[in-house]
Amino acid sequence: MKYAFLLILAGVCMTATAQQRTSAPAKRQVPLRRADSFFGLHFDFHAEKNDTLIGRTLTEGMIDTLLTRVRPDFIQVDCKGHQGISSYPTKVGYSPDRFVKNTLELFRTVTRRHGVGLYVHYSGIWDFEALRHHANWARVDPDGKPDARSMSVYGPYVDSLLIPQLKEISEYGVDGVWVDGDCWATVPDYSPVAQNAFRAETGLQDVPRKKADTGYDALLETQRRAFRRYVGHYADELHRYKPAFQVASNWAFSSFMPEPVDINVDFISGDLAPTNSVNSAAYEARCIAPQGKPWDLMAWSFGSNYDEVHSPKPARQLCQEAAQVMAMGGGFQAYYTQQRDASIKLWEVDVMEELARFCRARQAYTHKAAPVPQIALLYSSVGYKKLSTGIYPGSNGINQALIGILDMLLYNQYPTEVLMEHHLRGRMQAYPVIVVPEWATLDPAFRDELVQYARNGGNLLVIGSEAVLNFRDVLGVQLNDVVKGGLSVGLANQITGTPEAYQTFSPSVGTRTIGGLYRRRDMRSYVGPAASVASVGKGRIAAIYVNMGANYLKRETVQNRDFLKAVVREVFAKPLVDVQGSRKVHVAVNRKGSQLLVNLINMTGVHGNKAVHTYDDITPVGPLTVNLRSPSRPKRITLQPGNVPVQFTAKSDKISLIIPKLDIHSVLVIE
Repeated sequence: MKYAFLLILAGVCMTATAQQRTSAPAKRQVPLRRADSFFGLHFDFHAEKNDTLIGRTLTEGMIDTLLTRVRPDFIQVDCKGHQGISSYPTKVGYSPDRFVKNTLELFRTVTRRHGVGLYVHYSGIWDFEALRHHANWARVDPDGKPDARSMSVYGPYVDSLLIPQLKEISEYGVDGVWVDGDCWATVPDYSPVAQNAFRAETGLQDVPRKKADTGYDALLETQRRAFRRYVGHYADELHRYKPAFQVASNWAFSSFMPEPVDINVDFISGDLAPTNSVNSAAYEARCIAPQGKPWDLMAWSFGSNYDEVHSPKPARQLCQEAAQVMAMGGGFQAYYTQQRDASIKLWEVDVMEELARFCRARQAYTHKAAPVPQIALLYSSVGYKKLSTGIYPGSNGINQALIGILDMLLYNQYPTEVLMEHHLRGRMQAYPVIVVPEWATLDPAFRDELVQYARNGGNLLVIGSEAVLNFRDVLGVQLNDVVKGGLSVGLANQITGTPEAYQTFSPSVGTRTIGGLYRRRDMRSYVGPAASVASVGKGRIAAIYVNMGANYLKRETVQNRDFLKAVVREVFAKPLVDVQGSRKVHVAVNRKGSQLLVNLINMTGVHGNKAVHTYDDITPVGPLTVNLRSPSRPKRITLQPGNVPVQFTAKSDKISLIIPKLDIHSVLVIE
């Protein structure tokens, strides 16, 4: 249905390079705590033993130029990388034979003068040099061989090197540490101490070696607890030594580690994938935002396939990545490599400055904003651990289904949060829709709470040929046979092939069906319906009987996206926000104080192709029609940044307006 709209924003073009020059924060006497920091820069170079010229070309003037022009709230600099070599003259660890300057001291001197926070990049579990000296500190592989890269969290490393060295670093007046190479570098440990811990905690005597072995999941859970004790121990010890010292373990309590925060880290952080980073940011921000801690995400300032070929990203590309993080209420930082002598590449400051200007212009409307409940997409910790073969491996491989379904929801303009069990327990009713994305394994009590949520009036959507089996008693269908791949699925005249297995079903009386499944890409070869919608108590449960998410990431199709939207409409007919005019727009709806904030992110550009390291062709989209549901007429609506008044029409509970053009990211502020 079309609505009448009145809005003329003549000459408004929100571009990253034509932003109103919102002033950067005034110079501070004391750095902000990380909880209040918004924009930062990360530098590292992972020093090596032969780096004997550290400090040669790094000057106070170089650091002063950076801080004066970019005005970050904090910077993070190298102090010990994965090689285990310290880039300052340590008395505790291992360093090159000579230094030209003490660069950590130099960074602290200048950042203190500017009131800018200083954090260090420190490699935790990965420390190759320490293992060359202390093989008994190593994690041991299933064959009994000491690891040359990874420490054992059961060993003396944390008390013998990590904590003493970070105490040494804290004496420089450093504000905190960003511990890299930690959860994602932790792998199953078969050292004698680890094996004895497994036997003591589980009562099992045979220590499993692979996923198929009895007790393997228990082994992983035992070692997850050990990792959390390891991080909790060093965080607590550092806090006791210097209460103001702030600690983060890279990727702890994120998508990599889908658990409640149960140790005293001060903030959560992680570095995004270097390619397809904007979609990575959309996913990772949604995993961290609900965890209840200050948080930020770091974009790599260059494209790379984790090799030595680095391609610097234009400011527009980085701004698009920052928009995804800001739209979920987080802080943002960008990663730039230092030279081998620890100096900064001043020729990159132009891009940093433009990126900082873009972020600062949006800070007041994004930082610490809280999402308005719309669609909750379940990240099942139970399901993740059932699939996982490691301690805390990167979740991208395990969570392809979740990520693919998130992509489809976001590109259908649905504001979506990624929520774990501990986020949803006891508060499901806040969400109009909960989506279960292909989790074959669910905690039984949590499954029952989902069903009760629907009975109480909620709307539940279950996706996947195995996931639907968890809800067979309430789907309003009879489940039949499983058809193995080679099929086509979708809406009438909009079908696309899929290799995924499909659970056939027969609808009961009163159950409606959506779409169809076909033996071939031929509308005449109908197998049966593809989705169902049934009443459950006061609410509804919808189901899609074929896996969609991972297939969508491999074979992105309009047909799959439209099919999912058609099913979502059955259970979510009246979203808070509806955007029309481009499918290349992501929407996030937040509140901050009394303001309702609608983030609109332009997602044009080449994202999923790993051969594309950088791009700047983020073509403006529009006009966009935005419909808002509101019980009362707003006092005013402005488009930020720029404080542009927006005309709107109000009819019944619907507010309607038009945005002529969206460049990268704009925020509608409704008061």
